[in-house]
Amino acid sequence: MKAEKEFTPVSGYLMILVAFLLIVPSIFGIIFLKLIWLIGLILIGAFILPGFMIVNPNESSVLVLFGAYKGSVKRNGFAWINPFFTRKKISLRARNLDSEPIKVNDKIGNPIMIGVVLVWKVENTYNAAFDVDDYVHFVNIQSEAAVRKLAGHFPYDNFEDEEAEITLRSGGEEVNQMLEDEITERLSIAGIKVIEARINYIAYAQEIAGAMLKRQQATAIVAARIKIVEGAVGMVELALDALSKKKIIELDDERKAAMVSNLMVVLTSDKDVSPVVNTGTLYS
Repeated sequence: MKAEKEFTPVSGYLMILVAFLLIVPSIFGIIFLKLIWLIGLILIGAFILPGFMIVNPNESSVLVLFGAYKGSVKRNGFAWINPFFTRKKISLRARNLDSEPIKVNDKIGNPIMIGVVLVWKVENTYNAAFDVDDYVHFVNIQSEAAVRKLAGHFPYDNFEDEEAEITLRSGGEEVNQMLEDEITERLSIAGIKVIEARINYIAYAQEIAGAMLKRQQATAIVAARIKIVEGAVGMVELALDALSKKKIIELDDERKAAMVSNLMVVLTSDKDVSPVVNTGTLYS
């Protein structure tokens, strides 16, 4: 693989002075002194003119002479090069790729929508210019391929794969680092440096989103009810212990069962309970 090399052009200000001295005095010499041979100097000056170029900050120009790579100009400013050079401008600025969410299958096979944000820049102008056909299109395609590969290695969540330690939804920085490493490896052929890559959107695909949402809601409800029951049992236990220690009332097994039943209904009900005052005996 051929390496990038930097080309140092001639100062554009110097060459514009040379062109001026070749063309302007020669024109006056032809007009007033009838020196026809000065046409040659005018032609040389005219040959110089197409060689001027401007390189803006964080830009480069790749130079090719009759199919041979001569180098890359990275120093910004006004310069002059051989007019026969073919120039290809390549930006060295950092760029953002905010991809549209694409449909992929996770490790379990569930269809999900996933999108990424990629920050990248050209680091090797030779690779970007000659090792791939269109380096911007190459970045888009390879980023999508990396996302598809990553999604196939992990489940969206651990509802169906409880042994999964890393999931796409909760993997966080670890998943993002894997994505960045995968994209970096794929884009290295094009001389692209990956500054940052991370997942910015992830969700179930539309056709299963409703069912998965219901499953998540059901799981959340069950977990909440378990916590409520655990708390209610503890409160009932504390109430019975307090009544027993302070000897406020003596409860036999039947009365304890009734009290436990009533307290559990009150504490675990998802609606407000209306109290009923018993004005008779405990059993009436």
